[in-house]
Amino acid sequence: MDKLPKHKQLILFDGVCNLCNSSINYVIKHDANNVFMFAPLQSQAGKEVIQKYDLDTSKTDSIILYSEEKGLKIKSSAALAVASKLGFPRNLLVIFYVIPTFIRNWVYEYIAKNRYKWYGKKDACMIPTPELKAKFLE
Repeated sequence: MDKLPKHKQLILFDGVCNLCNSSINYVIKHDANNVFMFAPLQSQAGKEVIQKYDLDTSKTDSIILYSEEKGLKIKSSAALAVASKLGFPRNLLVIFYVIPTFIRNWVYEYIAKNRYKWYGKKDACMIPTPELKAKFLE
């Protein structure tokens, strides 16, 4: 991933999912240390990471956290890793790491499977405002 600065982490998200877009807006608002950059899974950057790690997008289709240094985190581990960087009190969510991954991922997958039904979806990927454009990879 050539375009991602070394000190940044890339959050790949479902660009047409209303829940995912709301979550990304929340992360942007609380990313005080400017740790994250963003790209839809449907983007070129998303496709590159998916290809590099040979991910099955039918099983991992909602959030992926990628960095050169730390590699890849998916599902609940990605969500908790993101929360850990968002400051107090959001960083307290890391307590959920004590729950076995298979249980955390079961809950995560249940929500992910129903996200369109519960929250709806857009016809196209989110377009960042000019002020936020620098946080998104094309």
